[in-house]
Amino acid sequence: MSPAKLQYQAIWFDGSLWMRQETPTWPVNDDVNFEQFESAVLKERSVVSLALQAQPPSEIFSLYLISTEEYDKAVIHLVQLSQQESFSQELLDLARNDEVRESSKICSLRPRLVDGIMRIGGRLRDAPVSDSRKHPMIIHHNHPLAMLILAHYHTKLYHAGQQLLIARVRERYWPTRIRDLARKLIHGCISCFRARPRPLDQLMADLPAERVTPAPPFLHVGVDYCGPFLFTYANRRSSPKKCFVSIFVCLVTKAVHLELVQDLTTEAFLAALKRFVAPRGHPTVILCDNAKNFVGANRELDELRRLLEGQQFQHVITRETAVERIEFKFIPARTPNFGGLWEAAVKSFKTALKKTVGPRTLLFDEFQTVITQVVAVLNSRPITPISNDPNDFEALTPGYFLVQRPLTAIAEPNLDSVPTNHLSSWQTLCSDAVGEMDNTLLIGFTQSDQMDETTG
Repeated sequence: MSPAKLQYQAIWFDGSLWMRQETPTWPVNDDVNFEQFESAVLKERSVVSLALQAQPPSEIFSLYLISTEEYDKAVIHLVQLSQQESFSQELLDLARNDEVRESSKICSLRPRLVDGIMRIGGRLRDAPVSDSRKHPMIIHHNHPLAMLILAHYHTKLYHAGQQLLIARVRERYWPTRIRDLARKLIHGCISCFRARPRPLDQLMADLPAERVTPAPPFLHVGVDYCGPFLFTYANRRSSPKKCFVSIFVCLVTKAVHLELVQDLTTEAFLAALKRFVAPRGHPTVILCDNAKNFVGANRELDELRRLLEGQQFQHVITRETAVERIEFKFIPARTPNFGGLWEAAVKSFKTALKKTVGPRTLLFDEFQTVITQVVAVLNSRPITPISNDPNDFEALTPGYFLVQRPLTAIAEPNLDSVPTNHLSSWQTLCSDAVGEMDNTLLIGFTQSDQMDETTG
């Protein structure tokens, strides 16, 4: 209503007509229970609660669980809206001519229109994987939905780095200029900023033979301790207990295995070693830190130093592992560069734990669950460069050597029973790409530059 018409509205200045009449003539609302407004009742109930009780709760605020189908439909609808706002001309071109103009910025992706959603083309149409992985949905990098998707995956993957974040997002979505988005997201993440340590300049030494010799997973292993951490039991009167985490790292594939250790005794370490050998198999060589670099640390680290440095510990470990035909080697003192691989695994584990758990003290089973989830994330980090070409293969991860797929991805069908001559060319090339892993890693090892923080 315009201000010119408002001056002729008497109800605006004088109110309703019934308000100027006697009280008995006022209209009565039968839905209101006047007994609730007696003085005795008003002393016990607030005005706000009475107002809420006078009206039944709306169905909008009722408890309702969102199903997977509804969640998928909502995601599809959001992607459609983002594409209509960012790629309106491309959608018209695809609806008319089944292809976009050559001047389009996404022409190299060879987009295709599937059920109203613009997806990348590629050459994986016959691959035995889900359609979302063969043809991810295209999202413009300037649209807010792209940053929301990356933020969701960043939190879901325990504040993962740039490489892992890009690899997991591209399993379903294909944001343009995703590297710039991932770098901006991680740089602006408060949890990542608070947990980011100061970089140290450390020259990388020559790699040992166990690092450059092709071998099955966990045949050559490095082990280290980290902690202490605190946990409690379900009993309310239980005080926080101290524990440690034993980290086993494959020297060839960089696969990680974590075991929870409740004390720093030799028997506890041997028990953790047996729990590691049971699912992973017997290693032939185990490298261990000599712990001289722990000198001058706090009291807890001093206990760990005395454990690993003690002659009795080394004698017992060497004797027990010799029976199982396991060679146990201790690196020289004051040489942290000899154990850079498992030190990097310790850093990655503690960073993920610190960003996700923070200062909270978890229950024992909660802490054990978090450890297993962190293992899945660490074993899904790419160990080969990620390409921007949608026609290239997925990045190789340690999970491919353990379960033939990333541990954070949806399970793919098992093709072991299919004869080789029945496999498609894409499946054959995937097996050949895994066989080329050794040459790829050896070429990367020849670089003597400083270690990149995102891949450490």
